[in-house]
Amino acid sequence: MSGTYCIPVSGLKEGVQSFEFRIGKEFFGRFEESEVKEGDLAVIVEAEKHSSHAGLNIHISGKVMISCDRCLEYFAHPVECRNNLLIKFGKLFDDSDPDIITIPAGENELDMAQYFYEYIMLALPIQKVHPANKNGKSTCDPEMIKKIKAHTVNDDENKDPRWDELKKLIHNN
Repeated sequence: MSGTYCIPVSGLKEGVQSFEFRIGKEFFGRFEESEVKEGDLAVIVEAEKHSSHAGLNIHISGKVMISCDRCLEYFAHPVECRNNLLIKFGKLFDDSDPDIITIPAGENELDMAQYFYEYIMLALPIQKVHPANKNGKSTCDPEMIKKIKAHTVNDDENKDPRWDELKKLIHNN
């Protein structure tokens, strides 16, 4: 059962071999809960096989479309990551360690889709906002920013003056 994102581990010869994959919209469709719905990424996997294990060097680069946390508009965000994965050959499958997989010696191939997905998600920033333009101005949707400002409550009249004194302590250290 050959998959689109599989590496033929049983057919690996000792030494270094390279595999290339393309990741697009159909890839992210496999992951229903994904915040990324489409992208255009290139994946290069260099596999170095030894008698008892194989080391995978994985390089992913390209762009994904993500929703801005501020204005909710989608924008292209660059992704560039390098990861290493060690494959050991044993009796039972074990992926409890995120950096080491043990696969049965008779296993023909390893589906890398889940690993690619996780590496892409980990490469995304925690806060996803439109990048600033060359003048340092936000490129968020201006209409949405106006709506946010219109609904933002300014609570200065209910401000507790004790917080001002505590803030002074922070600035004195």
